[in-house]
Amino acid sequence: MKVLRPGVDPDAFFRGLASAQDRLLLLDYDGTLAPFRERRDQALPYPGVVAAVERILAGGHTRVVVVSGRAVQDLRPLLGLDPPPRIWGNHGWERLDGEGRLERVPLALEARRALERAGESLAAPALAGRVETKPASLAVHVRGLPEDEARRLLEELRSAWEPLAGDTGLEVHDFDGGLELRPAGRHKGTAVEEALRDEPPGVVAAYLGDDRTDEDAFRALAGRGLTVLVRAEPRETAADLWIRPPGELLEFLARWDREAGGTP
Repeated sequence: MKVLRPGVDPDAFFRGLASAQDRLLLLDYDGTLAPFRERRDQALPYPGVVAAVERILAGGHTRVVVVSGRAVQDLRPLLGLDPPPRIWGNHGWERLDGEGRLERVPLALEARRALERAGESLAAPALAGRVETKPASLAVHVRGLPEDEARRLLEELRSAWEPLAGDTGLEVHDFDGGLELRPAGRHKGTAVEEALRDEPPGVVAAYLGDDRTDEDAFRALAGRGLTVLVRAEPRETAADLWIRPPGELLEFLARWDREAGGTP
């Protein structure tokens, strides 16, 4: 564990966690709880992660929320948690609540039609298996392609999508391993804001994430909780701490359960 921001004291945070009345643990999925895989349906959690999160849930001392760019229906079987925790999917455009009810934020008609048009243009055989169509966005993954080919494909996509985005309320976003076209106005940061509004004042919270899309969440929680970059190598970030998966991730989750549950 490495402190990235002056004044951040992890030990003080965990002391506060131990004495808190309410606790909230927000977790990204890909790159955080699970390693990236070229085939997205094979991105299972690191060994030990499911058991660690299950212990936290079973302890009854923490509300767990998964915040992901994936669609909820794609994420649930990968998580392997039954019943699942609360999930904010598709960058906050979907919500699975604690009772298992799935809600979707309605898309503007113009944005929905633009996403449909963009999807129709991605039917080339070379993109087979690389296009991810979600309820509120469209993503193309280039992980596993030769570097030059990946760069060319992303440049072509950006050139095609940016004019479309400017006229329809959509935005083009980079993520680790691809490019995404999605509506403006919601992201992982807004999901964090809404998750916090469900909590009592004084909740002790942390967010763990790895991707550039998690920076919105880090900024949303700044000054109100602990933000943790989970990544093999450091990068420029707004997060408070940096930990490496899976070892330091498992240590963090174990310490959270120990301190929150009052276990020596």
